Amino acid sequence: MGSGFFAGKFIAACMDAGTSSFADLVAACAPELLPGAGAAEAARLGGAASGAGGEGAAPPLRHGTTIVAARFADGVVMAGDRRSTAGNMIAQRDIEKVFRSDDFSAVGIAGVAGIGIELVRLFQLELEHYEKLEGRTLSLEGKANRLAAFVRGNMGAAMQGLVVVPLFAGYDEDAGRGRIFSYDVAGGRYEERPYSAIGSGSIFAKGSLKKLYTEDMSDRAVVMALMQALYDAADDDSATGGPDLARQIYPVVAMITADGYRRLSDAEAGEYARAVVEERLREPSGPVAALNPPPG
Repeated sequence: MGSGFFAGKFIAACMDAGTSSFADLVAACAPELLPGAGAAEAARLGGAASGAGGEGAAPPLRHGTTIVAARFADGVVMAGDRRSTAGNMIAQRDIEKVFRSDDFSAVGIAGVAGIGIELVRLFQLELEHYEKLEGRTLSLEGKANRLAAFVRGNMGAAMQGLVVVPLFAGYDEDAGRGRIFSYDVAGGRYEERPYSAIGSGSIFAKGSLKKLYTEDMSDRAVVMALMQALYDAADDDSATGGPDLARQIYPVVAMITADGYRRLSDAEAGEYARAVVEERLREPSGPVAALNPPPG
């Protein structure tokens, strides 16, 4: 089909009343552009998701981990390490896995990086498209539901190993607080309280946060706790990258409050990362939770 045919379908879809969903618009005129549309076929031909060896096998795909998020009084903070792996190799040391989805939300990805980044881009367009057509933004609940539909759309590819799952967080303007949502490969959406993590290092990050997190933390204390959690994840999970002081590569940290989305600069993130590394030089196991034994 030529470009004229595609343009005709696109114009017809735009003129149709339809819905305010950008994903529905793409599905009507170019469904092959949706994330995961050709992924299942790629997995069948190459066995790429499992990184199967042997002559003629496709090389392993890039995977990204680990993402953490936690609430605090004024909103929510999300952070992600910068490493991606391909099989047993470090594919990239400075990949970004935490993204601004709109003015009051952020999304992080774990799993097959290529599909995950496509999913995030479509989600960003979905929210922008809705706002332009409706003249208002979706509620945070609505955003979380739309993202669940995109994850569900990739389920066929996920069943063949091309798994990607997001972590979504934002400031709920109606409720006046930060909220965190996690997902499974079938598009199941679950609200998390008061912190969460995804990716291969998530079990270690959650264990760290369980000991360090408290509900009354300030924004700086929450960022520090997430940095500690990512360090602990990198300490036990080879797919998670710790702070790289030599290359000045630090975790991506995003804070979402009533004032909107703000990504910490590399200089700001570096201050937290260096503080964690300096502390670990003195105590490799990191900070411990305070114990309050019963009196008597």
